[in-house]
Amino acid sequence: MIWDLHGHFSGVDGATVDERIARLMEYADRMGVERQVFFMGWPWSRDPTPEEFRKQNDQVLQAISHWHDRAFGFAYLNGRYPKESLAELERCVADGPMVGVKLWVSFKCSDRKIDPIIVRCGELKAAIYQHTWLKVQGNSPGESTPTDLAILARRHRSVPIICGHTGGDWTRGIRAVRAEKNVSIGIGGSEPTAGFVEMAVRELGADRVIYGSDIGGRSYASQLAKVQGADIPAADREQILGLNLKRMLTPILNAKGMKR
Repeated sequence: MIWDLHGHFSGVDGATVDERIARLMEYADRMGVERQVFFMGWPWSRDPTPEEFRKQNDQVLQAISHWHDRAFGFAYLNGRYPKESLAELERCVADGPMVGVKLWVSFKCSDRKIDPIIVRCGELKAAIYQHTWLKVQGNSPGESTPTDLAILARRHRSVPIICGHTGGDWTRGIRAVRAEKNVSIGIGGSEPTAGFVEMAVRELGADRVIYGSDIGGRSYASQLAKVQGADIPAADREQILGLNLKRMLTPILNAKGMKR
């Protein structure tokens, strides 16, 4: 069972989101991906206004409307606009079909202004995916690191949070979040280097490691290879490829009466 945490509509042919998701699902079928999470439409905005993130969420809502049995949506929010983001969280998750949120590079998650969004996600049992990166030349303004995410997680210990990309520099990212038991790592969207998944399992436990591809920008094959080629027990591989994400989403799927 493969459930993919991380998908986009960019980097694939198609004039509409409906055409693009159909193409992506062809690729998913080819690679044995049973369920796919999508977030953000296009064109991307690194610091979206409320109008922009609402437009992108509408694109995702349209795309997943024909794929209820296969596709999940996460709402794209901007912590710089907490009031508007909370309203969008209500529209897309509380009153809509989405099951999580995506926070990207516009606002550091260590800033307490983001807390109302995290609290509401906890109440809704919505998954939280926070992009993190550690760049040699320095991160973009507002771009979070795994250390920023660890600071956030300590303020909300009962809320599960996903450390997106494990910071890119996964040797540092794994260590930065290791002590925060409510943090899982997303391993998608970086080079399929040897040792990544093995270290994650050793340091965090297999139950805190979640497969995702970043499809559109990356390939299923390269990202699945991280897990399928890792020197780990078969039971750990099963958790990473699907069981962990399914477990995280089960409470909100049950609450919404959605298939799982």
